[in-house]
Amino acid sequence: MSTVERLRDAARRLSTICDEAISSLEAGGHVAHATNPLNYAWNHHEQYLQQWGGLGATTLLLGMNPGPWGMAQTGVPFGATSVAKEFLRIRACELETPSNAHPKRPIVGLALERQEVSGTRLWNLMEKLYGSPEATFGNLFVVNHCPLLLLGERGQNITPDNLPKALIEPILQACDDHLREVVEIMGITRIVGIGKYAEKRAQVAFGAGKKGSGMTRDGRTIEITTCWHPSPASPLANRNDGADWRENVTKVLQKMKG
Repeated sequence: MSTVERLRDAARRLSTICDEAISSLEAGGHVAHATNPLNYAWNHHEQYLQQWGGLGATTLLLGMNPGPWGMAQTGVPFGATSVAKEFLRIRACELETPSNAHPKRPIVGLALERQEVSGTRLWNLMEKLYGSPEATFGNLFVVNHCPLLLLGERGQNITPDNLPKALIEPILQACDDHLREVVEIMGITRIVGIGKYAEKRAQVAFGAGKKGSGMTRDGRTIEITTCWHPSPASPLANRNDGADWRENVTKVLQKMKG
């Protein structure tokens, strides 16, 4: 079985687990609307895996979970719609808004005009550093640790670290299993957590603590580090009109090249 086929099967398994967890998440009273882009936007995510999952990347950029304007619309991690269409070459498929979606957050898909800032920043920098998607994905791959979009009553984004451990931990354990599987399938040797939360989840998944490296299931050492998150809510990402963020991420990736 090819790398892409194995990645596709792993994502399918995680999607099924997340689907089964949605009702309990919403019933817990901390999440008003939980939806799964790996389900309703699978046709887009599958294109992402098929085109870019088998080009030999050994560095994994690890995000947290989708926002309403990025992966929630495109099925691609940090997938601002313009980037998904133009740089990642995702072909638009018709998507259906899940019945439990927030009424103010319909699924428009690749036709959405609003652009996710985090995704635009991240992929534009990758294009600047590597030039083409082929060169980008020959070096690195991007995965979100948790694929679920989690929203409050007002439509605000909720991150997994803001949910009670008893409620979210079974899902996070499945996400850890998926992360370990992706690392094994692709032969990943380095994980860059996009933000401290993602770094922490990678450390947990590979028993790294704060040592900076962990062990894979097949006995390989894996390096774990972090870069700043590109969110517009982050002062670090906005400083000097984003120049400091770009410098930070570039230095992390260049160090890993060496």
